[in-house]
Amino acid sequence: MSRRLLAALTAVLGAVGCSPPGRPVAAAPEGIPEQVTDFALLFQTHCSGCHGTEGRGGAALALADPLYLAIADDGVLTAAIRGGIAGSLMPAFGQSAGGLLTDEQVKALVRGMRSQWAQPDALRGGMAPPYAAPVPGDAGRGAQVFQTFCAGCHGPGGRGGPKASAITDGAYLSLISNQGLRTTVIVGRPELGAPDWRGNVPGRPMTSAEIGDVVAWLVAQRPHPSPPQGPR
Repeated sequence: MSRRLLAALTAVLGAVGCSPPGRPVAAAPEGIPEQVTDFALLFQTHCSGCHGTEGRGGAALALADPLYLAIADDGVLTAAIRGGIAGSLMPAFGQSAGGLLTDEQVKALVRGMRSQWAQPDALRGGMAPPYAAPVPGDAGRGAQVFQTFCAGCHGPGGRGGPKASAITDGAYLSLISNQGLRTTVIVGRPELGAPDWRGNVPGRPMTSAEIGDVVAWLVAQRPHPSPPQGPR
């Protein structure tokens, strides 16, 4: 390792120890040196501020969720890291999109998530609904789907209930993509106690069509006419 690389890496490590996770490192204006592909360091510096320490979830969903990694392939992960998600708080980290990370560093993040957090039996022999909606959902049907599967926690009309917060809050819906909503319905938010698509009604998993319909209904509650469309 060259002296210049060692000095820059030492500065980054020192700053990470006293800065909030995910915050740009002031002590290293150029970011982590391009030669560094250590997963733990890359994730701590660029991802943990939103996705939580060791990917366990925070402001954004948990990436250390085997169920999420079972439905989101490497292409999905790479696109989100490299190009960000339009209309959401997820920024572009790839240099090709104006960020700090090289293609190799993006690959290192994807490899690290897959090798450390994915589990071959995450679906327990079953099959999850497809990551992307095969057909557009119907907001009219979605209102009833919401009442059946979601209102018990999120309250009538999604305005908040005894077990969960308001899901139709305008600020929330303005900062999550359509795919982000679908992903959340499928995998849940285990760190917050929110079940996946199989656990809302005991013994009655949601179908892919029902997930698409409830997402369409949620999208219709957005305060802005042009909803974000990016992946997540």
